[in-house]
Amino acid sequence: MAAVGTLSRVARWGACNVIGRSRRLIFNRIQKRGIAASIDPSIGLTDEQKEFQKVAFDFAANEMAPHMAEWDQKEMFPVETMRKAAQLGFGGIYVQPDVGGSGLSRLDTSVIFEALSTGCVSTTAYISIHNMCAWMIDTFGNAEQREKYCPDLCTMEKFASYCLTEPGSGSDAASLLTTAKREGDHYILNGSKAFISGGGDTDVYIVMCRTGGKGPKGISCLVLEKGTPGLSFGKKEKKVGWNSQPTRAVIFEDCAVPVANRLGEEGQGFNIAMKGLNGGRINIASCSLGAAHACVQLARDHLCVRKQFGETLANNQFLQFKLAEMATKLVASRLLVREAARALQENRPDAVSLCSMAKLFVTDECFTVCNQALQMHGGYGYLKDYAVQQFVRDIRVHQILEGTNEVMRMIIARSLLTES
Repeated sequence: MAAVGTLSRVARWGACNVIGRSRRLIFNRIQKRGIAASIDPSIGLTDEQKEFQKVAFDFAANEMAPHMAEWDQKEMFPVETMRKAAQLGFGGIYVQPDVGGSGLSRLDTSVIFEALSTGCVSTTAYISIHNMCAWMIDTFGNAEQREKYCPDLCTMEKFASYCLTEPGSGSDAASLLTTAKREGDHYILNGSKAFISGGGDTDVYIVMCRTGGKGPKGISCLVLEKGTPGLSFGKKEKKVGWNSQPTRAVIFEDCAVPVANRLGEEGQGFNIAMKGLNGGRINIASCSLGAAHACVQLARDHLCVRKQFGETLANNQFLQFKLAEMATKLVASRLLVREAARALQENRPDAVSLCSMAKLFVTDECFTVCNQALQMHGGYGYLKDYAVQQFVRDIRVHQILEGTNEVMRMIIARSLLTES
């Protein structure tokens, strides 16, 4: 059954049974006040989008936020929680319904990821990567490939990883060295990938590899399954944040991959990778939005209860101004992400630049918001008992992955100079 139907029914059910309860987040044992109208993320959305958003907020508050610290500290990959999210339609949000997806728009997807990230950025970020992989198969795969992989990915019965970055090719992705030499009806894959989210724990790997000459036109895209002879994994990396998802190197040693597992044509891989990343940049920016939204509320509530010099911090004009700046950065970021999502959905000529602008601006500004929220908490903000420090740690990497923010500046500048 298409997950979009599930989303619609769950939204209606949730409004009566679950969302009727407060969907306000509880962190640091402080009861949250209502969301101020000035930062309300539901403003401007359709009624249907508000329903999806409520379902996501409720899931974040009840299924993710209570476990966020434990997943981080114990480095747990919350498989069952993610499968619960998939039951709500969050395993293939923008995958077509005929293969089990929800068939929603890029804007809908951004709204959902922002809401989920208020409960756990790290877990939501992995879900966003999984969604990108499922979309790539749905969009560039043939009918057989779509039927084979997408249904299990949409239910999260199987999990996916995106394999582009290599030890020697990060920002310069077109210089990748992993090779796939064709021998009959198979490719023989050799090389390695670095910093792969879910690596070792996931089931399906979308691999960019070199089937031709140097440069982007020599790159193709293969789908590789866990258990393939010659596929192995490096040690689990110890990271500052994103600890609820494992990160490992993915290693290929004479892996025989059927030609039937190639997405698109030979030489189309780099184009597939970049199209995936355009959406990935909106997704990761949306995850930063959720963290910033949660941190603005945390900071506001802390200012209202913390007393120094005989009065609450909320009476301090300097902190009032800082809070106002944080709220302004949050709302400006949200507007830019949503405009970029619309541009990508409509395949507008400014879509690539807007996705890059959104990723650059939003991940930078939302990190500033979260970091300022930590500062407002004083010494308490540096304790792992308080959620604000985890938001800071989890979103720091958003300025690096899906194309560093320096590369985003290059893309934006290139579009300006080329068009002029």
